[in-house]
Parts: sequence; C-alpha cells; structure tokens
Amino acid sequence: MNRRTDIEAAVRAAPPHALLAALRTALISVYGALAVDLYLADYGLRVLKSLDRPDDEPLSLDNSPEGRAFGSQEAREQQVRHDDAVDHLLPVTVRGERLGILTVRLPQPLSTPGVALDLAHAADLLGHEILVAERDTDLYQRARRTSRLTLAAEMQWQLLPARACTAAEFAIGAQLEPAYAIHGDNFDWAADADELTVAVTNGMGEGIQASLLTNLAVNALRNARRAGIGIADQAALADQAIYDQHRGASHVSTLLLRFELATGKVGVVDAGSPQLWMQRGRLVRRLELDAQLPLGMFEESQYAVQEFHVEPGDRLMLFSDGVYDAVSPQGEAYGERMLARSIQSTRLLPAATAPRAVLADLAAYRGTETLDDALVLCLDWFGRQRD
Repeated sequence: MNRRTDIEAAVRAAPPHALLAALRTALISVYGALAVDLYLADYGLRVLKSLDRPDDEPLSLDNSPEGRAFGSQEAREQQVRHDDAVDHLLPVTVRGERLGILTVRLPQPLSTPGVALDLAHAADLLGHEILVAERDTDLYQRARRTSRLTLAAEMQWQLLPARACTAAEFAIGAQLEPAYAIHGDNFDWAADADELTVAVTNGMGEGIQASLLTNLAVNALRNARRAGIGIADQAALADQAIYDQHRGASHVSTLLLRFELATGKVGVVDAGSPQLWMQRGRLVRRLELDAQLPLGMFEESQYAVQEFHVEPGDRLMLFSDGVYDAVSPQGEAYGERMLARSIQSTRLLPAATAPRAVLADLAAYRGTETLDDALVLCLDWFGRQRD
C-alpha cells in the first residue's frame, strides 16, 4: 500500500497540467515502467487522442486495442511484439464518465497481478485528478479535440454535467451530435441521497442564439432545483425567466424527470418536443405524456407533473427532435418504427455507450452530414437494493 500512497502523493502534488508527467515519473520509479501514455476520448466519441502527442494519428475506438479496452471498460494486457514487455491498457473512468485509456508498458518479469491492480488504481486516481485539474488548465479539453469547436458548441459542452454517470440505483449515458457544432440541444442531471433529476432541453433557433437560450434555460432550471423545489415549479420559474428575457419570441422545449431512488416513482413534466421511450424486457414503447407549453412561450405558464414507475431492469431513452425527425435521402422520417428498432438493437449495450450507437445508426440512415442537433440520453434503472 505504501507504493500506492507514494504515487498518490506525487500526482496530487503535481501542477494541473503535469499530472501525466508526475504519474509517469512515479510509475517508472516504483514499478520500472518503460512507457506511460494517456489517450483521451474526443468529443464525438470516435477516437482516442494522445495527450502528449496531439499530432499523432488518433486511435479508433472500434478498431484498436485501446479502443476495445475503452469500450469494454476492462483492463487488458498484451504482449509487446519482439520484446520481453507487456502493455497494460487501463480505463480512466470517474463515476461512469469515460475519459480515456492509460497505457503502461512494463518488463515482463515485473508484470504481476498485484502490480496490475496497482496500475488500475493509478488510472482511477488520474481520472479524478484530471476532473479537478480542468478547473485550472485547458490542456485536457484541448487534447480531446479533433477539430475546432464552434463557439455555440463550446458553450454547450461547458454546460454539461458529464457524458455518463453511475450509481447503485441507476446508470446514465448521453451524447450530442454534431459534437463539434452543437448549438441548441442539452442534457443535465443531478442526484442526492433520495432523488435523481434529469432534464433534456432544446432551445429554438441556430448557432449562438440557440446556445444562449439553452444556457439561460438550463441555469434557470438548476437555480430552481438547487432551491429545493419540485419539477413543476422548476419549469414554471425557468419559463418565467425565459419569457422575461425574450417576451415570447423564443422558447425552449424541455423534458424534466424526477426519480425517487427508494421507490422508482417518477414525476415528469413534458414541456415541448423531446420524446421519452421505455424498454421493459423485450417490450419497447413510447410513453405518451400530456404535452404542455414550451418554456418561455407565454407569461406565467403553469405546469403539472405526471407520474409513472420504473422497475429494476427498465431502460428509459430520451430523444430530441433532431433524432426522430431526421430524414433519409428518400425523404422518409426516422420516426417511431426506426426508434423502436434502434432501442432494441442496442439493448445489450451499457447506458454509457448506447447513445453513441443510436446516433451512429441515425447517421447511417440519414446518409448525409447535417447541422441539425441530435441528442440521445439513456437511463438504466437498477433500483435500490434492500437488505
């Protein structure tokens, strides 16, 4: 354990931009590592990019050993060709948020099961320290980019909580496309000991105006949520904030959900276009909700909460209109039939990766590049285990 303590002390004492360098030095000193590298997942969740060598060819998430370790979230070992050494591929993940892969090359005699566990601990430590360090350096966010983000996309990504989250009762994953030019779609969540709140928003318009509108909506909802009020009043207060600013000229479509972690009871406010689907066993269906006014359309709108229950094993998926309204080259909408098929085809994937798979299917169906926002959020419900 002293070795782990020494490594933790070295990494935590490092400047925010030098976490990998400090970890590399420590692993060389303590374990005789021959090479230590970090690859971060890009915004589009398509490739892994080297932190130290940004000009190197990115590694595919689908067709590289590092990408397969990222996808499986399992540490892997592989023998180095023509060398008496072993590469350890270690997921860097924080509470379900998949950041990348740490690779550590060790001499074969030093590559023991105990050392492998220590390396996995080091990867976990590095992930937590990166999330803290991002408050003070742009290094890690810059390294994730395969191209420049638009200003609207920069604002949207900064607004997100994460792209995945896991807890005893649930797992969430979400993804936005086009990742480098998103403008109006957004998602948010927050959990405490008793409840989980999830929100999907879609600000009208394009570019920076849509992003500004969504920023106002998300922060208004967060402000109300952090005041401890229910989701109906959260919607009403956000509605008033948007109306006061735009006087009905702009509005935001929103789907708000509140889960009681102990019981699985869900309250929902449907204020616009996002759709909610459930998979229970092999049955996939859209949950028909009472449509209410989008936020900011009229002054002092009132909102009501509907309720339903989730059971352990249920999967909920939320889609923005950029998904179900997308059209094929023949002009056919993606629609409910394709949504149901896509949900079924991704049912075995974890919540963190299902949205990416759905969006890949959507891109293939659409056949052409588009600037329309598309958002997919997946929530797997496990329920609270009772003694």
